[in-house]
Amino acid sequence: MPTRRSAGILLHRNGPEGVEILIGHLGGPLWARKDERAWTLPKGEPEPGEELLDTARREFAEELGLPVPPGELVALGENRQSGGKVVTIWALAGDLDPETVLPGTFSMVWPPRSGRVQEFPELDRVVWSTPELARTRLVAGQVVFVERLLDRIGTGGPSAR
Repeated sequence: MPTRRSAGILLHRNGPEGVEILIGHLGGPLWARKDERAWTLPKGEPEPGEELLDTARREFAEELGLPVPPGELVALGENRQSGGKVVTIWALAGDLDPETVLPGTFSMVWPPRSGRVQEFPELDRVVWSTPELARTRLVAGQVVFVERLLDRIGTGGPSAR
C-alpha cells in the first residue's frame, strides 16, 4: 500500500510578544469539543502527479480561502504522523488576518448512520498562536515543525526550553 502524504505551510510572523504561528482548529462534529491536539497547520493531500510544494500552496488557499502570502518558502522537512501519513511542511514568514479566512468545506454523514450528509468547515477557527500554546494544541505529529522553525530562526527550539 502506498504511503499517504500531505503537504502544507507553516505561516509565522513576529507578534508583540515574539514569534506567532498560524494554526487552525479542525472542523466538524468530531472535533467540536476538543482543543488539545485538535489544531493543525493548513495542509492536505496531493492530487495524482502533483508536486508537494504545489500541494502545500493549493491546500493553503483551499483551507483558508486566501492566497499564500508572498515570500520565500523554507523547507522544514517531513514527519510521519501516528496514523502513518507522511507530512511535509514549508515555513513562510508572512501575515494575514484570521477574520478574513473563508474556510473550505467537507461533507460527511452526520449524525452517524442517519444517512444525512452535512457540510462542515475544514477549519472552524484560525488563530495566531505562541509556539508554547501551539505545542499543546497541534496534532502531535506536527509539533516537530514548530521546533524546526524555532531552531531555524534562532528563537528557542527544544534546547532553549
